[in-house]
Amino acid sequence: MKIAIGTKNPTKVNAVKKVFGDTFTYVEVAVQSGVSPQPFSDEETIQGAVNRARAAVAGADIGIGLEGGVQETPYGLFLCNWGSLVTSKDLEPILGGGARIRLPEAVAGMLRHDKKELAEAMEVYTNQKNIRKKEGAIGIFTNGNLDRTAMFYQVVLMLKGQLDFRTNQAVQ
Repeated sequence: MKIAIGTKNPTKVNAVKKVFGDTFTYVEVAVQSGVSPQPFSDEETIQGAVNRARAAVAGADIGIGLEGGVQETPYGLFLCNWGSLVTSKDLEPILGGGARIRLPEAVAGMLRHDKKELAEAMEVYTNQKNIRKKEGAIGIFTNGNLDRTAMFYQVVLMLKGQLDFRTNQAVQ
């Protein structure tokens, strides 16, 4: 079976491969999310994940889309992340969300007022490059206790679990 991952970002690709293992063939597909470069709500972030999964699934058995975004709350701006899984037989998305942490105001302000993407704001905040392809904001703000791959790993576990459940229900 072939799994198409709607990104070439190594943190997301590695999360998918860790969950599904060596029994699948993987293809990394550079697809557009169809949402703004910095999704600013759960709804927009979910839509980006769904769009990526649906765009990636062509020519594969399973398409997976993973999207990071932010969500404004009365308690501040929170990091959010969502995943979507579709199959070539059923484009109805399976959805799962992951860890959330409040972003420091210095970073949140760059997103709100300067209209920067989180990756850009993190480069300014940390004076480091390519954080989105390494530990991510989650890794920085959890002092390395949870990195971006582990964060998306949890999301992909939920997607796979729901797919397994759906498959088992269909057999009964």
